[in-house]
Amino acid sequence: MASLQLNLKPFKTPTPFKHTSSSTPKWGKIQCSATSTKKKSYNITLLPGDGIGPEVVSVAKQVLNLTASLEGIEFKYQEMPVGGAALDLTGVPLPEETLSVAKQSDAILLGAIGGYKWDANEKHLKPETGLLQLREGLGVFANLRPATVLPQLIDSSTLKREVAQGVDLMVVRELTGGIYFGKPRGFGKNENGDEIGFNTEVYATYEIDRIARVAFETARKRRGKLCSVDKANVLEASILWRKRVTMMASEYPDVELTHMYVDNAAMQLIRDPKQFDTIVTNNIFGDILSDEASMLTGSIGMLPSASIGDSGPGLYEPIHGSAPDIAGQDKANPLATVLSVAMLLKYGLQEEAAAKRIENAVLETLDKGFRTGDLFSTGMRLVGCKEMGEEVLKSIDSQRLAAV
Repeated sequence: MASLQLNLKPFKTPTPFKHTSSSTPKWGKIQCSATSTKKKSYNITLLPGDGIGPEVVSVAKQVLNLTASLEGIEFKYQEMPVGGAALDLTGVPLPEETLSVAKQSDAILLGAIGGYKWDANEKHLKPETGLLQLREGLGVFANLRPATVLPQLIDSSTLKREVAQGVDLMVVRELTGGIYFGKPRGFGKNENGDEIGFNTEVYATYEIDRIARVAFETARKRRGKLCSVDKANVLEASILWRKRVTMMASEYPDVELTHMYVDNAAMQLIRDPKQFDTIVTNNIFGDILSDEASMLTGSIGMLPSASIGDSGPGLYEPIHGSAPDIAGQDKANPLATVLSVAMLLKYGLQEEAAAKRIENAVLETLDKGFRTGDLFSTGMRLVGCKEMGEEVLKSIDSQRLAAV
């Protein structure tokens, strides 16, 4: 079985406002080798959100519980509303109580946010505003998005086999600055009386320095290559970005730094993605490039992410959207959320052995030919969200049996 290498170092639909404790997974009673010692206990905030979010978070919670039972870990959960679900319950996309609970936890798992139902809302009442507020409130400024083409899924990529094979890259996206948060912003009229909308792309040196440091450290732990993506031939904010990243390179002589304009980077990701190891870029460019990179792998339904800051809990989520067109139909791919749980364990809790169990179980499940609709091809077995989760649980459980 191939090894899933993200190169990282260091459920029954949830009900909002419902506090639950970890329970024994349905795979039976697990004899934990750590029963003689006190279990490590962690508080996890679950934010199922909208659309397929509750479905994939439910699967991920089951996976987390079974893995915990094998590793002598205990999880306590608190489920809170965010996005459209919060709008329907409280009238705002991020209730103060949700942010407060999230800040007090050890890690946060988010499902998905948004849906057609709220598309016509004013901006401050859109579900996506709640996500931006959550990231800002948690201070998670670095978004890590791995894109690895697994051997089992190489034929699912839209690229030729020889181009996609061996792709393994990480996008480090600045998450709380740039044009998404810059001021001034708003609406007005120009000198001709035409209505205008305007946003500001702005970065301070400290914002660039801290994301650059995360990127250099990440590249150092991978293959030692960092490509900084900007638009320094046009944008002043990018000129400063390139200057600061270049200055920091002297602190990392073991990392090879290159620069690339964003339009060329978008082209190169399709032409020759294997040239990239670690990419660092601003908020809006990272948003676009990481979604493009996800399609190299065959489906956005396979891509996890971690959002981290200088302190406090991290936010872990699949990079796919809420997919309201398939919500409630058991068609969602839960693997991106399951792999986000692996990142939560590895990054947020430093439980690397537990994370590895999950990564191995995902690979084993794919080796057996199980595929949700987004990954399905002739000769594979088509399954839904719940069954895919059950197969991952079986693979995790088989690790216990193999060790007995």
